Amino acid sequence: MVDFDPKASFAAAPVARLGTVGPEDGPHLVPVVFALRDEVVYTAVDAKPKATHRLRRLTNIEHNPRVSVLVDHYADDWTQLWWVRVDGIAAIHHDGDAVRDGYDLLRAKYPQYQSVPLNGPVITVAVRHWSGWHA
Repeated sequence: MVDFDPKASFAAAPVARLGTVGPEDGPHLVPVVFALRDEVVYTAVDAKPKATHRLRRLTNIEHNPRVSVLVDHYADDWTQLWWVRVDGIAAIHHDGDAVRDGYDLLRAKYPQYQSVPLNGPVITVAVRHWSGWHA
């Protein structure tokens, strides 16, 4: 891959994995849709059906706000492989500018949010460190 831009590749990816740590130090990974603006990753709890409204990722962030967000690209042509991870500090927002900004960014990136309501909290991740690899 020529001129690999980790931030642009990360921002354009359709899905990421949000990694949190539970109260008993157990890792927890969940796929999320997200948007990146400047050095902040936004993801939200939307209205898709869920087993519970008390999501483990939210509980984990309340106990330990240090998180990772990973995106990757796989192809049968292994010269096209790459991954990018951000490590940062997460916060949960129930109202205010972060919620409005998060909803706006997610609606702009994902046309599905024209019909799936965004009605839950927004998680922001203030990026502290970028890492990655490409073939």
